[in-house]
Amino acid sequence: MTNRFPLIENSVNPYRDNVQGKANEPITVAGLLDRSKQMLGNTYEGGVPDWTLDAIYDRLEKNAPRIAIIGGSSDHPAHIMDFQTSARAAIRIWQNGGVPFYFSTPVMCDGTAQNNNGMSYSLQSRNAVAQMIVNQLEAHSYHGAFVIQGCDKQPLGVVSGLAHLDRLRQERGEAPFFATFAPAHVLEGGTIPADLVTELEEVSENAVNKGYPDIAEDLHDAMAYILQCSSNTAFQGVLERAVEYGIINKEEHKYFEQRLAVNTCDGSGGICAFNGTGNSSRHIVAGFGLVHPELELLTAAPEQHHINAGIDSLSHIINKPEFGVSKLVGGNIRNAIRIHSASGGSTNLMMHIVSAMLFGGYKFNLWDLDKLHHEYKIPDLFNYSLTEDRDIFQLAMQCCDSDSRGMESLFYELIQNGVPMDVHALTVTGESWADRLDDEESLSADNVKENPIILSKPRRAYSGVDVLKGNFFESAVVKISGMPTPQLDQFDKKAAFVLYFENEEEANRHLLNSSLVDELRDNRTFDEDMLKGQLFHNEPEAYEQYKDAPYDDLFDYMAQSGALKIAIIIAGQGPEAFGMPEMFTPMQHVNANRKMKKIGTIISDGRYSGVTFGAAIGHMTPEALNGGGILYLNTGDVLYLGLRENVIEFVDKKAFANGEIVYSFAGVKEDRKALAEERLVTIKKRQKIIAASNRMAGHTDAANGVVPYAVSEDAQEDYRPILEQGTMKTKTNN
Repeated sequence: MTNRFPLIENSVNPYRDNVQGKANEPITVAGLLDRSKQMLGNTYEGGVPDWTLDAIYDRLEKNAPRIAIIGGSSDHPAHIMDFQTSARAAIRIWQNGGVPFYFSTPVMCDGTAQNNNGMSYSLQSRNAVAQMIVNQLEAHSYHGAFVIQGCDKQPLGVVSGLAHLDRLRQERGEAPFFATFAPAHVLEGGTIPADLVTELEEVSENAVNKGYPDIAEDLHDAMAYILQCSSNTAFQGVLERAVEYGIINKEEHKYFEQRLAVNTCDGSGGICAFNGTGNSSRHIVAGFGLVHPELELLTAAPEQHHINAGIDSLSHIINKPEFGVSKLVGGNIRNAIRIHSASGGSTNLMMHIVSAMLFGGYKFNLWDLDKLHHEYKIPDLFNYSLTEDRDIFQLAMQCCDSDSRGMESLFYELIQNGVPMDVHALTVTGESWADRLDDEESLSADNVKENPIILSKPRRAYSGVDVLKGNFFESAVVKISGMPTPQLDQFDKKAAFVLYFENEEEANRHLLNSSLVDELRDNRTFDEDMLKGQLFHNEPEAYEQYKDAPYDDLFDYMAQSGALKIAIIIAGQGPEAFGMPEMFTPMQHVNANRKMKKIGTIISDGRYSGVTFGAAIGHMTPEALNGGGILYLNTGDVLYLGLRENVIEFVDKKAFANGEIVYSFAGVKEDRKALAEERLVTIKKRQKIIAASNRMAGHTDAANGVVPYAVSEDAQEDYRPILEQGTMKTKTNN
């Protein structure tokens, strides 16, 4: 049984008033439906085809809902099964009285683009997707969309484009733009074949026998993770060091690399099982109310009944302004932020959330996001682990087994933990969250008896990505939830020496050097008085014992104990300078070096992947190209890392050498003016590597979503009134 769609209540209908569309488009609709029926074969659910050209013409004339099925390019693993999903969607749209169309957008894979020039196009692709979406929907006058949600920048690019168009349509007095999202299923992580495990264990044993136990330990660490594209990077770092030390040769390295690579991804594709940007986008688009729960978390491409649930619900929201995409985004902004935080979401989303709001016409920035995040303490309710069989594929399995309801369960548990949620905010089901939560079956996290990912009792009281400020910059972000508490304690309230790199390539060359820490010692990179000052601040209980020790002994002790802290600065990576690539690879190099792992943090005007682990600080504004303080830092400077205080401060070196912490950046820019000018020449020269057509000039900075200035200037609506729909503050007042 279908849910018949109403006609679009809109005085504007180009297909009625201009015959060209009715001459051109019926063959595209008939072709789509014919291919869909043929593709589905014996799984086709429907009667004798009735999509004649005459019937299609009549629906276009009467303003039946013209619904675009928006897919992605099949050169991204998330979109391998789009052909099946789009076929099922086209049939159901027609059965419900709509007119289905199909188009797709390019979707770049961040894993493929990692650590090459392609990564400088990744963020720009989000805005390009938004622009392509608006272009196609406006040119062909579609009323709504069924979106096959992929990975990386595509999901929030589509959300941004649809929210932007909905805002425009409603301001023009036209029917609201409606949409529902169907996230690609979760790709199961790969398994290392048993014979390869044996061979890698032999490499480990050989490393120990040759006096390199750290290689063996790091190899075991990499083997403990589910096999995925990001874990292949960890293997690469360890195996390259094994080649350097003569434990294996280059041919063996390539053999291991091949065996690992071909066993990584399941042939049916999907979104990788780690909680990176792809799955963080899944969670947050659901938090915006844009995903039907039947489609949210699947382990295989959706079947017809899943598709039907999502498409049938459109009958309840068509023609209703309050269900337009921009209204759902604005009305659910607080819900989305709290779901993102509680689920340990990707740092990337800090920009994408701001972008979606700006494209939707709301005046919004990083500080608004941070304020909503910190209105209440958001507990960590996501027991996610890539080494203990608690990845997103396992969560999808729990949902498919009806033991969990995904983001509905997380929403419910946030309420149970006293976090206010906007339960009266609307969703694409045609209901509010309160309506959806009335059915409590499988809603509690306690319903999952073994290996739960969503929790009822928090792992810890805080979660999410925090915004930092300091005396030499305006904003930066750090994923507190990405650091276990012991690691957070290692870096919080510590003084760190700056180790400055002008770009990622330079940083990677040095960070791949397994002897980097020893070379910093041998080269006397940090002044002895400053080294003693750092010991006095970071580990005062050891100061008396080591204050008179020779430089090498002092340095070695501090590196071993963790009293030594290094802030690895990677500048020139901001959106305008270089497209704001992810700093995933250099962070992986830090994590693959046992000495550097406990002493090094990376600070950059680039951004970070959702799978990044460690003290990773990024999105620094202003970026180096625009004269931000990061441009003026130099190796040997001292920074104070107050992560729990949400600050990073430039420290006066003279005071520091005397055992004092004095925050002062005064005069540094003037003193280093010539150095900064030299660096800007290098940054602008390197910028030429990126195609001029895709550079991000004319965009806001990372704190303002990195959107075109025109989008930001048009975003003037106050988002706060739309939130005044009521909240559920505790589990007792529902």
